[in-house]
Amino acid sequence: MPSPDETLHPAPAAGISAQHLGDANNPYELSPSLYNKDLAPTTREGRTWSSYSIFTLWANDVHSLGNYAFAIGLFALGLSAGQILLALIIGAVLLFGLLNLSGFMGEKTGVPFPVMSRIAFGIRGAQIPALIRGAVAIAWFGIQTYLAAMVLKVMVLAVAPGAVSLDSGKVLGLSPLGWICFVALWLVQLVIVSYGMEMIRKYEAFAGPVILVTFAALAIWVFMQAGGSISLVNDKVPAASWVDTLGSASLWVAIYGTFVLNFCDFTRGAKSKKSIVRGNFIGIPVNMAFFGLIVVVLAGGSFKINGATITSPSDVVAAIPNTPLLLLASLSLLILTIAVNLMANFVAPVYALTNLFPKKLNFRSAAIISGVIGLVILPWNLYDSPAVITYFLGGLGALLGPLFGIIMADYWIIRRTHVHVQDLYRIHPDGTYFFSRGVNFRAVGALAISSAGALLLAFSPTFAVVHAFAWFIGCALGAVVYLVMAKRPTALVDQDGEAIAVRPTH
Repeated sequence: MPSPDETLHPAPAAGISAQHLGDANNPYELSPSLYNKDLAPTTREGRTWSSYSIFTLWANDVHSLGNYAFAIGLFALGLSAGQILLALIIGAVLLFGLLNLSGFMGEKTGVPFPVMSRIAFGIRGAQIPALIRGAVAIAWFGIQTYLAAMVLKVMVLAVAPGAVSLDSGKVLGLSPLGWICFVALWLVQLVIVSYGMEMIRKYEAFAGPVILVTFAALAIWVFMQAGGSISLVNDKVPAASWVDTLGSASLWVAIYGTFVLNFCDFTRGAKSKKSIVRGNFIGIPVNMAFFGLIVVVLAGGSFKINGATITSPSDVVAAIPNTPLLLLASLSLLILTIAVNLMANFVAPVYALTNLFPKKLNFRSAAIISGVIGLVILPWNLYDSPAVITYFLGGLGALLGPLFGIIMADYWIIRRTHVHVQDLYRIHPDGTYFFSRGVNFRAVGALAISSAGALLLAFSPTFAVVHAFAWFIGCALGAVVYLVMAKRPTALVDQDGEAIAVRPTH
């Protein structure tokens, strides 16, 4: 772990000469409580996230089991094949715009989300959005690992039926075999993330094509089993209305409420804005249209075969009669779940913890702590508790819309994309982001007001008609309230962070 002296200064190659290194001479007045090599901006030279890298993020995340469960569930609720495709395409177009707005911030500044949050919330106030985002992610990291462990357990029992003896009895809510599978997958993810963002990029690049081929093969298999045609409607439930279609599109965007917030964690390593746009275009509108077609075939084909709706691609995999093919498909689902977990649920808490204790933690040590927390919370108990999922995780998730609205309004409207990157790491009363004792209480106040409205919309039966649109309403509310409350800067300074930047080597 680097010492505080080292974390005050990037390597000489990043723009600071060797003679400036040392605690006695800190030419940029960087605070060790705000800066270390993992929180530092990335240099332009050496960025490795290309259009393909961005695309493979979405190739994995869009095709997550949770997303399939949501989209296939729309068929069960009465949406036709056409309505499902329309909802997903509308959501994809909106996400394409939102992710570009968020992604451009990371490409311009080169900083991770907790540091980006300092622009609107202040150098100390940024802990609030970082910890909210991290708390949601770390809980879901544990839950997704548990769900993947259940898939692994099925594979183990298929290969070694004698292992069923280990699947009886409970230790803290999980059987011995369940514990073995969970810890095995937990360790795999911990090893991958401990090598940093570059290893995550490489894993996503590997997993993306595997996932696309797997789901295409599943869809073809179901289509053939259904005799070359599928049911386009679920005639066992009332037909959905156009409001249901729009609500489904809104919920599809809300699912990505976490990712649109901290997309800069990934785009800080992007080669250019064109890389982001191209990667997002192929990965969001194009890939989501492909995803929609697979959903329609899996749901409609299965419905034609047995007259019942499935809940997840796992149901299709379980029905594969050939054991080797079943194991291969299950392995692909494991690869997918790990890929989704790494990008959506591991990176955010790692940066949040690093931001909280920059003098003590680096990316690797924060990753280990995040993983341990994801283990000790016994996530299977969270998953089995509807109250925890609905009120705790749902409540935290409802805050993401207002957060996004505030951060976007501050960056794009108040500051017009002007950022003094070096001031993000300084503690000076006259610093750009010092505000009042390091906190922008106007942003905190706007978050409190808009969050109250978002929580009311999310949980009050009175507003059930707009539940599906809660993220957008919360986002708009956060932006409007902040724009009313925010103090306009008298002068806008646009200063890059290249002089204090660190080459992205991890």
